[in-house]
Amino acid sequence: MLLKVVLFAYSQGIVSSRGIERACREHITFIALSGDSAPHYSTLAAFVTGLGDAIAKLEAAAQHMLARARANDTLPSEPGRDEKAQRRIARLQGDASQLRDWLAAHPEDRKGAKGSIRKSNHTDNQSVKMATSKGVIQGYTGVAAADDRHQIIVEAQAHGTGSEQELLLPVIQATESLRTDQTLVTADAGYHSEANIAALAEQQLPALVAGTGMRMRDERFKDQDKYKALPAPLYDEAHPKKGAKHYRPKDFNCNPAAGTCHCPAGKQLYQNGANCNHKGLIGTKFQGVLRDCVPCELREKSLRMPEQTKARQVMFFRGMANSTLSASDRMKQAIDLERGRQLYGRRFATVEPVFGNLRHNKRLNRFTLRGRQKADG
Repeated sequence: MLLKVVLFAYSQGIVSSRGIERACREHITFIALSGDSAPHYSTLAAFVTGLGDAIAKLEAAAQHMLARARANDTLPSEPGRDEKAQRRIARLQGDASQLRDWLAAHPEDRKGAKGSIRKSNHTDNQSVKMATSKGVIQGYTGVAAADDRHQIIVEAQAHGTGSEQELLLPVIQATESLRTDQTLVTADAGYHSEANIAALAEQQLPALVAGTGMRMRDERFKDQDKYKALPAPLYDEAHPKKGAKHYRPKDFNCNPAAGTCHCPAGKQLYQNGANCNHKGLIGTKFQGVLRDCVPCELREKSLRMPEQTKARQVMFFRGMANSTLSASDRMKQAIDLERGRQLYGRRFATVEPVFGNLRHNKRLNRFTLRGRQKADG
C-alpha cells in the first residue's frame, strides 16, 4: 500500500512525507490507494528512506533536532556575542580536525576515472562537485535509459561523478536482460570515449554514440552558429577565449570533389598531393602560388614563420591511411551515413522528453537523500 501511495505522490510532484500524509487525508485518489488508513508522515518517511538496502535514522535525527530545539528554548534569547563566536570557532576547529584525520586515513579514496582525485564532501562522501547551469553543486549524476516506442524508463542509476563517459557501460550492462537482437543503443556525445566505443564493438552491440564534431560534419547544422549568440551559463566573461592568430584549414574554401581550394584572400591554391600521409592520416594537400603569397597582405596571418616560408600549404584529411580504423572512426562512419543520422536523430525525442517530464511536470528535480545507495533508490 505504501509503495502505491509513494509512487503516485511522486507522479504528482509531491515528495515530502508531510505532503503525502496530508494528501492521504484530503485527496480522494490517495484515500482510495491507502484504504483510508491515513498513514502518518513518520511511517512514510521511514518507508521512503528504507527503499534502498541501507536504513537511515531520520526519525532519530528528527527527535534529536527537536530535543536540541527545546533545550535552546531555555537559553536566553540573545546570548553574548563573544560566547557565540567562541562556540562557533570551536565547532569549526573540530570539523577541520575531523577532516584532516579522514584525509590522512583515506589518501587513495575518491579517485576519478582518469586517476585524478575528486573533491569530496564531509557530509556525503559519495557525492561529487559538479558544474551546472546554476553554478557548482554537490550531488549526483542521474542517468536513465528509455525505450523509443513508449518513452518508458527501463534503467536508472545515480552516480557520484560529473563525467558521463564512465556511466555508459554500467547502464548498458544493466539493460542486458531487456535487449533483443533488434535493439539499437543511442547516446549523446557526453558518453563518447574510445574505451566505450571499443567495448561496444567487442560486445558486438549495435550502438550509435555521437562524437566530437558530429554536427559540424552534418550539412543540416551548417547555420547553427547563429543560435549561439548568448554565452553559456557558466561562461567566464572576465576571461574571454582568444581567437586564433593564424588562419586554419576551416578558413579555406575547399571542394574535394572538384579538387579546388581558395584561401581567405580569394586566391586559388593548386593541388600537390591527393593521397598524402601525415601521422597515419590520409588527405589532400594544396599549396599557394608564389606570385600570390609573397605580396599578399594577409601573409602575416597565413604563415607561422613568414620570414622563412614562401607559400602557404594546407591539408584536408579524409580518414586513416591504413585499413585498420579505430572504433571511434568506425562509429563516425556509421553515424554519418544517412541511415545512421535518421536512427540517431530519434534519440532526442526518445529520452529528452522523459527528463523534461520528470523535472518540469513532476517537479522531481533533485535528490532528497544522502548516499549513492539511497539516491539510486
